Amino acid sequence: MLQNLLRSLRRERVGDGLYEQVVRQARNPRFYTTLGVADRIDARFELYTLHMLLLTLRLKEEGTEQGADAGQQLFDTYVSALDHTLRELGVGDVSVGKKMRKLGESLYGRMSAYEAPLKAADADLLGERLARNVLESDTAADGAALAAYALESRARLAAQSLADVMTTPDWAEVKA
Repeated sequence: MLQNLLRSLRRERVGDGLYEQVVRQARNPRFYTTLGVADRIDARFELYTLHMLLLTLRLKEEGTEQGADAGQQLFDTYVSALDHTLRELGVGDVSVGKKMRKLGESLYGRMSAYEAPLKAADADLLGERLARNVLESDTAADGAALAAYALESRARLAAQSLADVMTTPDWAEVKA
């Protein structure tokens, strides 16, 4: 029984640590100053989701139980953080479920929109989708730099060992 409790606590710490890495990178000021991402809650949600997806894909593609488990923990922590943020913003208990369902649909939609072009290294399609969702632009070229960043981050994460990814993910440099 005590082992199950300790295992659960270790799992939470892994998810928390990975989520902290995602948040730290998504808050990089260069996204806002260099790439023109608006400093608003919805744009930050988009960047958090992109980084969470990049890291989750890497962990799951490790092909091990440890990688898959860490990816699931990251995802669970992310969803929990969304719930916590809604409550901090003053959303009442009765409304949290509805808002979380709406956020969940948005999260799933974004992950679905980005996953295929990330896996196929399709910079044009990824740029188009990032331009629309993150930069609120109908001009696909506006998302080119962010797509290049995401694809380079994906390659750099893939080149790292699982142990390194779990502690210090190697994100690409944010540049125009």
